Amino acid sequence: MELPKTGRYTAPPVRRRFVATTILSDNKGDTMAVPVMAPGKTKIGWIGTGVMGNSMAGHLLAAGFAVSVYTRTKAKADPLLSKGAGWAESPKALAEQSDVIFSIVGFPSDVREVMLGTNGALAGSKSGNVLIDMTTSEPSLAVEIAEAAKAKGVFSVDAPVSGGDIGAKNAALSIMVGGDKEAVDALQPCFAAMGKTIIHQGGPGAGQHTKMVNQILIASNMVGVCEALLYGYKSGLDLETVMKSVSVGAAGSWSLSNLGPRIMANNFDPGFFVEHFIKDMGIALDESKRMNLALPGLALSHQLYLSLKAQGGGRLGTHALQLALARLSDVDWKGR
Repeated sequence: MELPKTGRYTAPPVRRRFVATTILSDNKGDTMAVPVMAPGKTKIGWIGTGVMGNSMAGHLLAAGFAVSVYTRTKAKADPLLSKGAGWAESPKALAEQSDVIFSIVGFPSDVREVMLGTNGALAGSKSGNVLIDMTTSEPSLAVEIAEAAKAKGVFSVDAPVSGGDIGAKNAALSIMVGGDKEAVDALQPCFAAMGKTIIHQGGPGAGQHTKMVNQILIASNMVGVCEALLYGYKSGLDLETVMKSVSVGAAGSWSLSNLGPRIMANNFDPGFFVEHFIKDMGIALDESKRMNLALPGLALSHQLYLSLKAQGGGRLGTHALQLALARLSDVDWKGR
């Protein structure tokens, strides 16, 4: 199956086998064969079973892949283990029994530990294995992992996602991919089980840079969503009625349609943690500084979210920004 020239992949209506035949070379000049990826053939290792990882790994199991799991708290993997997933005691042990190893963890330091640490996935990988980090992390770390992997004859791909817990549960994620095209193409059966929009953005780190663009867009948009709902409430409008008008016009957005109802219902459970979003904005600000870019909207959003975290909201969903903004105007949002 060929990808369209745009790099966009549409999941096939029936399961198909993808055979990779391209040969690459590592830094020593030795050949690296891109492995075949197919349900019933490929053994997948999965690191991280949080808000999104549990659903994503579950879709791979449902698609027919053999999946083994590692997570720091084994109880969090119980839903997957009950569905037939295997267990490994460390990322290294996981890689030793897998062909492809995915990770989706919290912070760049976690990525470094599970991928490059003494007991990390690369330490347990053999030539021809593929490492895929789906955490939103630092572009420079993605490049570092790719270089270390290539020296060992291992492929590495950075593939952060967007869509939150809803996208993960519905296998409707947008997956932004960086890495060698041949390895990315071979991974399409895996990606298709988890997402609807799978686009190869370029070489190592390109997926992470694209995710920074995504997070910058969300940051200022979330401020607008929360301020608009706060204004609507204080002006005496019925917010559900307001939503019927504004969500379908030029002001509409994914955040307004999907998180606006949660805000109105005082449901601030995380689809994506505030503390992780602060991490993402910090990475984007560091990258923008390196490129001599001034991004004042992003900087303001970052400061507002830091305020929310200081008020105890670090483990709430990103839409809980409503609570911090309401406090600035002495509005008791939950008690309204």
